[in-house]
Amino acid sequence: MSEKKIGAYVCSGCGIGDRLDVNQLVNTAKRDGKANEVKDHPFLCSAEGVKLIQDDIDNNGVNRVVIVGCSRRAKTEAFSFENVAITRANIREGVLWVRPDAPEHAETTQEMADDYVRMACAEIKYMGIPSGSGEQDLTRHLLVVGGGISGMTAAIEASKTGYKVELVEKSGELGGMVGKMYKRVPTKNGLQGPVDTGIAAMVAAIEADANITVHLNSTVSKTEGAPGRFDVEIATESGSTNNVRVGAIVQATGFKPYDMSQLPELGAGNADVVDQMGFEALAKAAAGGAIKRPSDGKEVKSVAFVQCAGQRSDKPGHLNYCSGHCCTTSIKQAMYLREQNDATAVVLFDDLRTPGATGEDFYRCGQEKGVTFSKGQVSGVAAANGGLEVKFKDLILNEETAMEADLVVLATGMVANSGPNPYLALDLEAAKAAEDTAQVAVLEKQIEVAPPSILNLQYRQGTDLPHLKHGFNDSHFICFPYETRRTGIYAAGPVRRPMDAHQAVEDATGATLKAIQACENAALGRAAHPRSGDLSYPSFRKEGCTQCKRCTVECPFGAINEDEKGYPQYNEGRCRRCGTCMGACPVRVISFENYSVETVGQQLKAVDMPDEFSEKPRILVLACENDAYPALDMAAAKGNTYNPWTRIIPVRCLGSTNTIWITDALNSGYDGVILLGCQKGDNYQCHFVKGSEIAHIRMSKIDDTLKSLNLEQERVQTYEVSIADIDRIPQILDDMASTIEKIGMSPFKF
Repeated sequence: MSEKKIGAYVCSGCGIGDRLDVNQLVNTAKRDGKANEVKDHPFLCSAEGVKLIQDDIDNNGVNRVVIVGCSRRAKTEAFSFENVAITRANIREGVLWVRPDAPEHAETTQEMADDYVRMACAEIKYMGIPSGSGEQDLTRHLLVVGGGISGMTAAIEASKTGYKVELVEKSGELGGMVGKMYKRVPTKNGLQGPVDTGIAAMVAAIEADANITVHLNSTVSKTEGAPGRFDVEIATESGSTNNVRVGAIVQATGFKPYDMSQLPELGAGNADVVDQMGFEALAKAAAGGAIKRPSDGKEVKSVAFVQCAGQRSDKPGHLNYCSGHCCTTSIKQAMYLREQNDATAVVLFDDLRTPGATGEDFYRCGQEKGVTFSKGQVSGVAAANGGLEVKFKDLILNEETAMEADLVVLATGMVANSGPNPYLALDLEAAKAAEDTAQVAVLEKQIEVAPPSILNLQYRQGTDLPHLKHGFNDSHFICFPYETRRTGIYAAGPVRRPMDAHQAVEDATGATLKAIQACENAALGRAAHPRSGDLSYPSFRKEGCTQCKRCTVECPFGAINEDEKGYPQYNEGRCRRCGTCMGACPVRVISFENYSVETVGQQLKAVDMPDEFSEKPRILVLACENDAYPALDMAAAKGNTYNPWTRIIPVRCLGSTNTIWITDALNSGYDGVILLGCQKGDNYQCHFVKGSEIAHIRMSKIDDTLKSLNLEQERVQTYEVSIADIDRIPQILDDMASTIEKIGMSPFKF
């Protein structure tokens, strides 16, 4: 490896030169930062300024670049140099814009800027230039699991790009749930009413496509490897197997209807009470003729469609979410009846939801065809007078009433075909270790009734995709649609979240594009998301490893396996570069080429620490680069100010925070430490899923460290923030300064 040669480049533009002593910043980089080349420029991001830096790289051997100027989130394209390590000292948003422009503040403002220069120079000394691991492989071949409308869409869209596809379907035919339907809701012009499902055309297109290989009556019996090089074993019912290598996987295993047998109060068990898929079967069997009821084959003359049957309910065993499609599906089915039977069709609802561009028109079409919509809560369905009696509360008249019907259709909602939740096994291990017998019993029962594995992943963290909420295989539908917690494996359609057929098609298209992106990134050794393009990956110093397994357990993405001796096996392709494993390691042997315990540790130690008599406290802020740091930048752009005592270090994820940073900061004389991370919990906003939650757990144990140092608990605080907290975060920083003023400076000042 070549000798490290640091070049520090100070920008005096954007008002920096008007308020700060640029010559002093240059001297700080030379004297304290030990930079080999230090230059200033009035417009560093200009073509001339960029050329100044590139010339030093080309001609003077600079391979470590420090940009002193605007935030690392600004001008990223201008300051993109190949084969060098780069860091940024944020003195525009991080200093200039958050400090009042007044003579009495000039001294502390300059001190902030000088510290950020020292910190950047200290960081760059311990940064390496990321290089390939040798694991790169480009495989233009996808595995799609599930042959419904989502899976078929994924296969067709992938083939259009030239990718080959292995399409695995466990049943004997393609089509899935939509294939079992008589008609579907239109994607355009809702006023036209129900339209053909289009499944036959899709199946024909797949059968004629040389890029798509269909495996019917088949399942995935083994999956190992990583993006770009998944090795998959496909098994048939006969017992034969087929091994293929694919670059990425789309899981489109769809849904199954909620078990209506759990709704005896709504007539479940009566042959003339069916769910929506049951009614589709009746309509399909009628083939355009009169729909007959199951019990006696009598032509149906009146039907009650009961919305939200067993869903949007907090009762035990019910679904507490909306399944998204049920209202439009009931309207569609009611139109079947009006057209084919000239029957009375009444839709009983509490809330009627018709999402999508065609939803309102489709509802209007139902009205025009004579469908009756009644706002009512159904309390019971029972046999009466040779038919059925539906009891409900009329919510408009606020009275109990009833109606008779030949047939009742329950809108029971969808349950994801998501496979077993792998974290149940990990939770069981933890419960057994904690000797929590009650929890062990609960978890063992859940594991006993869990569905069979779908992907059979050979991961230390389990065989299938982790569940987000309610059994759906998502990572986070707002921040990262399609992207699951297993890198290179994407969820599409109702297995990801409740949706209708049109949404499933769009979903599958998006997931397929993400899968292709994962293949292309894997070939270059780059992270796919959210640190797109990052070439770094974790490595560890084996001789220092204690085999504690904390890194393998805490990794949110299943990127770490263990070898036969219990040492971690890092997998570059699965890694999203969050650094959670680095934060978890108690002996600090895990690092990335450009992000490590040292790159952060040296930054915090590089700050000039005033003595206890100077009345200038120092507050260390570890800010998540995904939400907290952007919010700080936006707060600065808005003109929000905060105290000059803070020194902010962006971290990849709060989950990467190693407790040694807290200990070192306190021992170095910092008066307070603030950790700013994303929202955790069920509605988490953490870009790395579990990072913020894990950091909070770690920090909850920091009190022991504070007690051992005889320091107040208030000196270390952890907050959940969002990217929109541009007013709240500066207040958090000022509140810490006020707290320190009350409890006093740290006794560890030099």
